Amino acid sequence: MSRMMVMTVGLVTGLAVTSVRPGGADAAVPSPAQRKIEQARNLLARNPGGCQGHNDLALALARRARETSDPAFYAEAEQALEKCLAVSPDDLEALKVRAWVFLGQHRFAEARDLAIALNKRIPDDVMVYGLLTDAQAELGNYKEAEAACQWMLDLRPGNVPGLTRAAYLRELFGDLDGALELMASAYEQTPSSEVEDRAWILSQIGHLHLSARRPAEAEAVLKQALAHFPGYHYALGGLAGVRTAQGRHQEAADLLRQRYEAAPHPENLYELAEALARAGRRSEARAAYADFERKARAEMDGADNSNRELVYYYADRASRPAAALALARRELARRRDVQTVAAYAWALHASGRPAEAQKEMQAVIGVGTRDPELRRRADVIARAAKLRRRT
Repeated sequence: MSRMMVMTVGLVTGLAVTSVRPGGADAAVPSPAQRKIEQARNLLARNPGGCQGHNDLALALARRARETSDPAFYAEAEQALEKCLAVSPDDLEALKVRAWVFLGQHRFAEARDLAIALNKRIPDDVMVYGLLTDAQAELGNYKEAEAACQWMLDLRPGNVPGLTRAAYLRELFGDLDGALELMASAYEQTPSSEVEDRAWILSQIGHLHLSARRPAEAEAVLKQALAHFPGYHYALGGLAGVRTAQGRHQEAADLLRQRYEAAPHPENLYELAEALARAGRRSEARAAYADFERKARAEMDGADNSNRELVYYYADRASRPAAALALARRELARRRDVQTVAAYAWALHASGRPAEAQKEMQAVIGVGTRDPELRRRADVIARAAKLRRRT
């Protein structure tokens, strides 16, 4: 799931959430999204033909998808929206939520096109600019994303969705301290009742601290995120990153196993396999890699896929550079964000084409990213290109 998706219910509907405890699928106390789902279904019971109930339900289901990392909720949200759009095809709220659902399903070009169309109809809508920011950033159109995000903040200075998106872009462009400042401001403005929103923001703050090589600060805020929303998959992944940075690979693997159990996506399984290998649990790592490949291949033709991780697996573990390059090119045709271009560059490197790989990686680093893993790969590629020039 995208790290950018933090559109709050308050911005869309203005409804308050009173839950103070998180909720898993079988939790005794409902989560904010679960309460919203119940409220929307109660509204539909009273007025089954009204668009508001269907739109509220779709939005709540989309929020539940982020809480749980379960894409099935996006499919349910689509079904709810269709019931509104069947009777009111131009309903603005339904179309805005549909664009958000497209983003959750990684249908980024469709989300962008719909958001552009909506922006022409309602050029002063903050949420639409947020959708534009997300879609353009995921596609690698960073100038357009930056412009849309600036409009969010110009139209409503200090709004939380605008701050979090600005923080993401600041990080992408290499300004980690600026990103932290924006995320902290967003956290301060998020109601304590919005426990998952607060946990999401804290998870991003933890990620930023870790990127800035401050693992102690990262650990503190990630534990705070887990206190807000126990078992939260984003926070578990972040804390695993802290343990890896500390050389505590066994603990990192255990945390990533917890995350995979909570959010059983192939990309999470790949990170678990990597952690198991670092922890010296070779037989478990081999089994996890094999399971990852099977599951990633099963979804490789879909929009929401693990193709970047599969590229790295083919290049680094399976000794299949041709397969890595072919898959990287396919994914690059869909999106040109820094992570996808970096995977393509690595596939070129694995295929013995260091000069081409370096050119692509220079474009990635040129954006400004300080992502440690991307910079490590860039250094490896640069050394290989230099060695090739000497020979």
